[in-house]
Amino acid sequence: MSNNQTVKVQLVRSPIGTKESHRATVRGLGLRKLNSISELKDTPEVRGMINKISYLVRVL
Repeated sequence: MSNNQTVKVQLVRSPIGTKESHRATVRGLGLRKLNSISELKDTPEVRGMINKISYLVRVL
């Protein structure tokens, strides 16, 4: 993880067929298409969102 307190997240599985709340979480993290990468502040809220959809994303 970089020193400026950010975390990069990549969408590696399609959210199609998942719960609506999980799809909303993907959108909330700023992820759109497969393999898209979003750089976010490393906060407990963001970590919780990543944990919720851990089966769809990869932390870089």
